Parts: sequence; C-alpha cells; structure tokens
Amino acid sequence: MASSSSSSSASRGAFIVFEGLDRCGKTTQVSRLVERLEKEGKTARLQKFPDRTTAIGQMIDAYLRSKADMDDRAIHLLFSANRWECAAAIRRDLANGITIIADRYAFSGIAFSAAKGLPFDFCLNPDTALPLPDITLYLTLSPIIASQRAAFGEERYETDQMQRSTRQQFALVAQEVVKRHGENRWREVDANGGIEEVGDRIWGLLAPLLEEGQGGGLKREVGELWV
Repeated sequence: MASSSSSSSASRGAFIVFEGLDRCGKTTQVSRLVERLEKEGKTARLQKFPDRTTAIGQMIDAYLRSKADMDDRAIHLLFSANRWECAAAIRRDLANGITIIADRYAFSGIAFSAAKGLPFDFCLNPDTALPLPDITLYLTLSPIIASQRAAFGEERYETDQMQRSTRQQFALVAQEVVKRHGENRWREVDANGGIEEVGDRIWGLLAPLLEEGQGGGLKREVGELWV
C-alpha cells in the first residue's frame, strides 16, 4: 500500500457520472457497471444523488415525493448542499483507488432547476469546485418511451412538460461542460434497445478511461467542477 507521502504519484479511481432524463435506464446501467468492475477485480462503489440517507437528503426526498413544498431556490441549494456533503468522501475514495459511479450529479441540479425558470448561472454557481467527473455519460431516450416505463410520474419532476424542458437545459449543460472541461468529459449514449446492448455501448466509451494508467488507475489529479 502506498504511503500518504507518495499518494500523489499513485493511481487513483475514476469518477464516472451517469445523467439523463427520468426513467432513461441510468439506475440499471449504474448497478451493472459496478458489478462488472467488481467482477474484474476493480474496487468500485455506487454514489446516488440525491443521497437520501443524510438529513438534507431526507428533506429533498420529502420534496420530490410531494410530501413537502419549498421555494425553488431553496430546494436547488439543498440539492447542491447534498452533493457537498459527499464531496470529501468522493475525493478520499478516489485517492484510495476506488472508482466512483454516480447516479446523477450537479448537472441534473442545473438542468432541472433551470427548467423551472431559475437563472442558469444561479443554478451552476453553488457547485463550483466540487470534484470534477472524469467522464459524464448522458443517456438519451425518447420522452415518450420514458413516460411509458414503470413508476413514471411518481415523483414531482416526472411530467411530460418538465421532462421536455429539462432536456433542453441538459443541452446547455453539455455545452458548458465541453467549453470548460473538454469534449471527452461529456459523452452521449443512445439508451434505446436492450439492457445488454446499452451496456455494451457504455463499456465501449469507458474502457479507454478504465484502462488508463497502471492497474486501471488514473495518474492525474481530480479536477474541480467549473474551475
């Protein structure tokens, strides 16, 4: 095991984020990827956002289930605070060689809040300096198909109009990521088709990243979002 003094030269885990509209298949593909990495001998863990296990996460959960109302700006800041609750653990685990697979991240926060009419910059700024994902996979699926999947409509944002508006905002988020961090940080994945078929598309995009560095680790430092 590398000492703390040599941690800067040691390989680290990859930070992989899955994004997309509701019911696009993210959760299924995230779980499958974690299982595949573990079978290949890599250490990986799942990180869901919002993390509903924390005190802030429980407030967000009540809001999403329409059991509580909240000002749009307040709930946006709570979503960001929830990510900051987890930021130190993400950086620590990455440094220890653990690959983090996140089901949603700051990009969802921006897209959904901007779709409600909040200013784009206001939505972006609270997440400045969060850990920067090595790659974000944006799963694309027809809103019509997504709306036909099981459990659609159970949470606050799962309406046809909200999903259409959020899709437009995700396009702006993608442009911002590419402009600030490079085109390899944001990749679209066609989520139409069978589970294994979509999984193969995902693996094709991730394989070069996961094979980078000795033992599948990364040598470069974790960046900061929007910085």
